[in-house]
Amino acid sequence: MKKLLPFFGPLLALGLVACSPKPTEPIRIGFIGGLTSANSDNGQAGLNALTLAVEQFNRAGGVQGRLVELVSRDDAQNAETAARAARDLVEAKVEAVIGPFTSSMAAAIVPITGEAGILQVSPTITAMDFYGKDDNLFRINRTTRDNASDYARFMVGRGQKRFAIAYDLRNRKFTESWLAEFRIAAKANGAAVVSEVPYESSESTDFDGVVRQMLAQPTDSLFFISGALDVARLAKAAREQAPQLPIAASEWAATEQLIDLGGSVVEGLLIVQNYDRDDTSPRFREFSDAFYKRFQRYPGYSSVSTQDAATVVLQALKNRQEGETLKQAALRSGPYQGLQQDIQFDANGDTVRKIYFTEIRDGRYRRVDR
Repeated sequence: MKKLLPFFGPLLALGLVACSPKPTEPIRIGFIGGLTSANSDNGQAGLNALTLAVEQFNRAGGVQGRLVELVSRDDAQNAETAARAARDLVEAKVEAVIGPFTSSMAAAIVPITGEAGILQVSPTITAMDFYGKDDNLFRINRTTRDNASDYARFMVGRGQKRFAIAYDLRNRKFTESWLAEFRIAAKANGAAVVSEVPYESSESTDFDGVVRQMLAQPTDSLFFISGALDVARLAKAAREQAPQLPIAASEWAATEQLIDLGGSVVEGLLIVQNYDRDDTSPRFREFSDAFYKRFQRYPGYSSVSTQDAATVVLQALKNRQEGETLKQAALRSGPYQGLQQDIQFDANGDTVRKIYFTEIRDGRYRRVDR
C-alpha cells in the first residue's frame, strides 16, 4: 500500500484541482448617458438608479450565482464622445446597454451597439426616428408624437391657440421631432405655432434674445423644448419680458434640477411627467426610500424610467435560455412589472406609458387637470 501512495498522490491532487470551482466571470452590462454636460442631471440620476438596481440584484444572488458588473460611460452630449463610449462598451463585451438619455446621442450610439448585437434599452428617448424599427433598441418611454399630441390638446383646452416655441439644436433629434409632431397636433386642434426659434445651448447663448424672438408675433403661450438648465434661463427671460404669458416645457426638462435652478421664475410652468410623483404604493415607496438612503436625494423621472429599464434587462438575463439572444429573452419575458405600470413591448421593442400633467407650485410638481 505504501508503494501505491506515490502513484495515487499526484492523481488525487490533480482530481482535487479539477473538481475545484472555477472563478465565475461576472455578467457585464453597460450604462451610457450624459454625466458631464450641462444637462447631466438626467444621466446622473439614471446611473444612480441603475447602480442601486444592480446592487440589489447581486445581493439577491445575481444570475444563478453570477454577479452583474456595471460598466459606465459618459457620452458628454457629444456625438464623437458617444461613439467612442459605445465602442468601449462593445470591447468590454457587455451583454446589454442601458441608455442613452437623449435622442441625439442615440443616433450616434445605437448603430454601434446594434451592429455588435447588443441589446440596448433606453429609459427616456422618444424621437420618432427610433419608433417602429426591428432593431436591438428597446424604449421605456412613449414617443414625441404621443407627448406632443397630449400637450396640444391640454393647452388648447385651456384656451391657448397661438404658441411661440424655442428649441435646442444640441438635441435636435428630439427637439425637431417634438416640434414637428406638435405643429400637426396644434393644427388638428384648431391652433397654430406662430413662432419657432431654434438656438444652440451654450454658456454664451443669449436667452433674452431667444425670448424676444419668440415674442415677435402675438402669442398665447411660451413653450420651451429644452433641458432643465435652459428652461430655467428661458423662464427667467420670459418672466421679465412677458410676465402675463403662461409658460410650459417639454418632458425633457422635468427633473429636480429644474426647480432647484429656476426657483420662483418657474412657478406655474406646465410640464408632463411620465410617472406619478404622488404615488404612495408600497412598491414605489420602497424604491424611493432606498434611493434616498443610497444617494441622499429622491428619484426623478429619469431614475424611475431607468429602474424600469433595469428590471427588463435583469429579468431577461435571469430568464434567458440556452441558445437564446438577450433580445429574444426580453421579448419573451414580458410583460414586466414596472415601478408604477406594467411594461409590455411589441415586436419592435416599443411600448406605451402613462403620463401626468403637472404645474410647479410652491416649489414642487403638482398634478393638474384642465
